[in-house]
Order: sequence, then C-alpha cells, then structure tokens
Amino acid sequence: MEYKMKDHGFSIDLEYGTLDICGDETYGFRPYQLLVSSVAVCSGGVLRQILDKKRMVYEDISIKADIKRNEEEANRVEEIHLHFTIKGNLDEKKVQKAMELTTKHCSMVQSVKDSIKVEETFEIIA
Repeated sequence: MEYKMKDHGFSIDLEYGTLDICGDETYGFRPYQLLVSSVAVCSGGVLRQILDKKRMVYEDISIKADIKRNEEEANRVEEIHLHFTIKGNLDEKKVQKAMELTTKHCSMVQSVKDSIKVEETFEIIA
C-alpha cells in the first residue's frame, strides 16, 4: 500500500477507488473513523458469515459504534462499544454464541485487543 501526500492529508488508490484521509474531515476520512470502521465492519462481516454458516435466518444487521477517546494522550481511541441490532426471528442464546465466535475470529478486534477495549453487545428485533 502506498499513500500519496495531497494539499490536505493523504490518499491511496485501491481496487474499489481512491481513499482520501485527513485529520480534517472536510478533505477526507479521519484516521480514527477508519480505525473504528475497520473494527465494526470486520465484526459485522464475521457475524454474517457465522449466522449464515449456522443457517440462522436474519433480515438485516446494523452496527452502532460508540467511541471513548483520551484527549490527554493524543486523543487516542481507548474504547469501542459496538452494538449490533439484528432483525430476525432468532434464538438469543445462539446469537450470543455467534457473538463470542465473532470476537474470537475478527482480525481487526484481535489486532487491537491489547490496546483498545472492544465491547460487543446485541439486540434482536422481530
């Protein structure tokens, strides 16, 4: 991966398109947004795979991310709370087991687990 400097921030050309990154969101995605998005979407993708593999039928999944940052330490991300809302007629205990497997198998959660606290919760709506 190669990032190129722009007047404001950096950019990278990827297969899907150009990604603009800048501390000022007027000019691109902020680095912390990409970090949190990586963790959230990795978890969501792994959860989908597990639910599909276990043949658990669902209509939709949405993820809400709440972030705690420490302004005194370079505004670092200290905690990410992901709350999954899963639409479908699902067994709560089976979804809980799927969530545990999601945490274990999400590469982004595993990459940050020793430096960022990641909490994952869920609710099922019919």
